[in-house]
Formats: sequence, structure tokens, C-alpha cells
Amino acid sequence: MVATRTALVTGASSGIGEAVARALAGRGWKVYGTSRNPSRIAHPVPGVEYLALDLTDDASIVRCAEAVGAVDVLVNNAGESQSGPLEELPMEAIDRLFRTNVFGAVRLTQLVLPGMRSRRYGRVVMVGSMLASFPLAHRSSYVATKAAIKGFATAARREVSPFGIAVTTVEPGSISTGIGERRTHYLADGSPYTDDYRTMIEHLDANERSGITADTVAATVLKAIDADRPKQLYAVGSNAPLVFALRRIAPRGIVEKIVARKHGL
Repeated sequence: MVATRTALVTGASSGIGEAVARALAGRGWKVYGTSRNPSRIAHPVPGVEYLALDLTDDASIVRCAEAVGAVDVLVNNAGESQSGPLEELPMEAIDRLFRTNVFGAVRLTQLVLPGMRSRRYGRVVMVGSMLASFPLAHRSSYVATKAAIKGFATAARREVSPFGIAVTTVEPGSISTGIGERRTHYLADGSPYTDDYRTMIEHLDANERSGITADTVAATVLKAIDADRPKQLYAVGSNAPLVFALRRIAPRGIVEKIVARKHGL
């Protein structure tokens, strides 16, 4: 790839998005990074131009797309991590999560695709989660959004491939980015799910503290960007090669039990 590529990375103020933006800027690319509040970014990445983006607001998404113009690469990384028993999840919280994790990313993708199609080149990377492939109790809303975004990406691949555009999904496992500190929790007072929920969260947080780094995930995102023919799915972390192989050969019930036990359930 040439050094004059332009990339748009959402959620670039921290974690995976920051690592991807830094790596692409280090190549000499023109990199736009988004944040809800760019003025609050404590340590901006040199070479990255930050733009305000609220993925729950269509007008904000349109303004962002218009500001960047044509891009060669879009990395849909921004999102919310949400947890709670299905019975107790407020519908407004689920609605916000889908707007942030799914609908906003889809809308932004729609807006950049015409430019990619006219230039007959483009890469769209959806940053998902291995939980979409290995669902976990008390994370149903988050799992559903990550499964949805993977579904959009996988189905759209054949639509846009004749125009030199590749859409792919990167599914990280447990990541040590401090995301657990920003996770939204929904658990009613006196909930009958309290014990299991707290056990799951304790194990989830412990797994994340010992998880892979954002830079490791960023390297996988760049691998997808650089590939001449990007794969449908890239998984990284949490023993991905082993567990995906197990998923192909083991009964679904066994895989479900393994995921639960890894989280103390």
C-alpha cells in the first residue's frame, strides 16, 4: 500500500482505536480519529486529526463523514460495553447500545462506501468481539450487537467486492484496555441474578486484566487492511485458534458450558 492512504478510525481516544490510529499515522497515512469529546483527549496521537462523533446522532455521523471526505479505510471500533441480566435490561439502554454499536457503524459505512466504490478500492473493518461467537450469560445485549455487526459485514462482503472493497470483522478476545472500568451495568436491587452476575463480572474483569494488549489487536486490524483478499473473520486473543477449532468439532452444549465455567458459572 502507498503512504498516501486516508483512514477513519472511530473510538480513537483510547484502547484499540487509539492503537490502530497510532499505527496508521506511523505509516505516514492521513488519519482521522473520532471521539465524543475530542477536547478531552488527554494524550492525542501525533499525526491524528480528531473529530467529534456521536454514533447515536445521525446528524453527527453525517457531519463526520462530510468532514473527512473520501477515505480508503474505515475502522468501526467505537462502542459501548454493556452487561446485565436480560430480564432487567432497560429497553432504553438496549436501544442506545444498538444505536452505538450497530446502527451508527452501519450508517457511517453507508456514507463512505460511494467514495470507495468510485475509486474501486476500500477496506472496512468492524471491530467485534469473540463473545459474538461464544455468547456469555448476562452479556446478551452486547453479544447481540457484536453478532449483528458481524452479520452486516459478512453479508455485505459479496455486495461490494466487485468494486475492490473488502469488509471484514476482527473479533478480539479478552483485552487489557481498562474497558471494564467503562462498562455499563444493569442489575436491579435485590435481583435474583445477583450472585451469578457478580461472579461473572469478577471473572470477566480478571480475564481482561490478563488479556492481550490493544497493540496486539491493532496488528490484526492492520493485517486485515493490508491483505489483498481480506478474510471474512480474524480472531485474536483468548486462545482463538484453539477455541474456534473446538467450536467446529464439539457439541454446542459443551462449548456453552466451557464459556460459562471460564467465567465462574
